[in-house]
Amino acid sequence: MRLLLDKQVDLIDPSELLRPEASFADKSIAQFRDYRIDTEDPLKERVRRTYREMHLNQTVDFVKGRRQRWLKFNTFKATVREALEKLNDLVDESDPDIDLPNIVHAFQAAECAREEFPEHDWLHLTALIHDLGKVMAFYDEPQWAVVGDTFVVGCKWGNSIVYREDSFKGNPDGENPKYNSKYGMYKPNCGVDNLLLSWGHDEYMFHVLKHNKTKLPHVACNIIRFHSFYPWHNGGDYAHFEAPGDDEIKKWVLIFNRYDLYTKSEKMPDIEALWPYYQSLIDKYLPGVLEF
Repeated sequence: MRLLLDKQVDLIDPSELLRPEASFADKSIAQFRDYRIDTEDPLKERVRRTYREMHLNQTVDFVKGRRQRWLKFNTFKATVREALEKLNDLVDESDPDIDLPNIVHAFQAAECAREEFPEHDWLHLTALIHDLGKVMAFYDEPQWAVVGDTFVVGCKWGNSIVYREDSFKGNPDGENPKYNSKYGMYKPNCGVDNLLLSWGHDEYMFHVLKHNKTKLPHVACNIIRFHSFYPWHNGGDYAHFEAPGDDEIKKWVLIFNRYDLYTKSEKMPDIEALWPYYQSLIDKYLPGVLEF
């Protein structure tokens, strides 16, 4: 069995998962992740178009190419704060829940993690930087290759993927017998960390953390790596690829996703006042200038 949890973080009671409708949500849970098609609603239509481009263009070859381009870590150098401040100028085109700069969402998520588990500072920082990989959008990467739910490439697309019915039409992997079967290019129970996911900010930031030798626990890196993998952790797809230990990854992602999802609102955190605390966490777990 793979060792997934560090001793210092194996502290949160899994019964916390019994509270999926987090008290900090300021609207009905059913109102989140509303992907209904409505061509008269500019926000919903923007979301639909983003996913259409993603599902048309994210192929095995495309993902391998993006990994080759981005995982050289030679695009830019910045501190965590400098990179986060770039997100002042990014609105996520795949998000039906909020139309505010992404840095607002980062602090909303972090503050709710801090409120619920004040003793776990690593979780506060994880929430703050979970979307930091979206900085790719400032370096000529289209948003459909940066944001949104991720899915497995190289096998049959999961049934719970948003806009699944029509959005993949024209994607060449759907006609490729190497990639369009249940297992595709993988082996049963190979483990989720051995799957090739559609390219986006999750996978990129996971590798940025590892490349820069973060002191965050490995479970924090896995939370970031899989937090957008909704077809698996929320939709029930891809269970035939799970290996021993993957249930632990899923447990942590589901704990974390309460902060990622249910904190999205128009309430504006006082970011300037919060910086000293979060800078102390950056200095502890991810200090200095990073290579992106």
